Amino acid sequence: MEQTLGRPATAKQPTNATQTTRGIGIAAGAMFIVALLLVFLVAPRAQDGAGGNVQRIFYFHFSSALIGFTAWFVTAVSGGLYLKRRDFKYDRVALASAEIGVVFIAMVLLTGMLWARPVWNTWWTWDFKLTLSALQLLMYIAYLMLRSGLDDPGRRARFAAVYGIIGALTIPLNFLVSRVLNSVHPAVIGESVNGTQQGGFGISSEIGLIMAFCFFTFFIIYMFMLRSRVELQSHADVLAYRRAELTN
Repeated sequence: MEQTLGRPATAKQPTNATQTTRGIGIAAGAMFIVALLLVFLVAPRAQDGAGGNVQRIFYFHFSSALIGFTAWFVTAVSGGLYLKRRDFKYDRVALASAEIGVVFIAMVLLTGMLWARPVWNTWWTWDFKLTLSALQLLMYIAYLMLRSGLDDPGRRARFAAVYGIIGALTIPLNFLVSRVLNSVHPAVIGESVNGTQQGGFGISSEIGLIMAFCFFTFFIIYMFMLRSRVELQSHADVLAYRRAELTN
């Protein structure tokens, strides 16, 4: 039996969860400043064939891609938990993660084009990996459109959960495509079948540490956005619950 959207909380002061979210937000802001300093002042300049200083954008491109995949994975897992337990709190997480995923996948495409223009001499090429990334953005948007087209909360949550689980199948496909196909997109981590990838670059220990810090920074930013959006959606559900009570 499906649970209701939830009764309103009556606390007048910020809850511990809200205070935790604020703390995460402060940490995310500080870490982002450090990440900028590491990328532009500490990270070594790449070879000209990999874009020179333009290669610095790849730290954010790579991190955005991983967070975009993470967001879809969270949407899928949360959808699966909703289907199992019929608790709308999981549906809130799924929705919030999908909305944030749109932002990060859009950043992947934007930063990728900014890097490709000087390195590949074109803003875009219909390489399979690039096309798949664009498809993932469209799938995120389609997920949100699906939700907006259904009024019944239970039906909306069920349909969205199934769609989210199916959409998550693109994650391993996107990760593997530049490693098993002749893609112009460099395989940042791991070997590729294409030894002449345009813009490929080796990862030293220094570069790897900075990339790891940037990814962790983006993950903290994602957690802050996720918690904030879930809390906002919880308040929206409370208002919807009260409105339904007044009309009945």
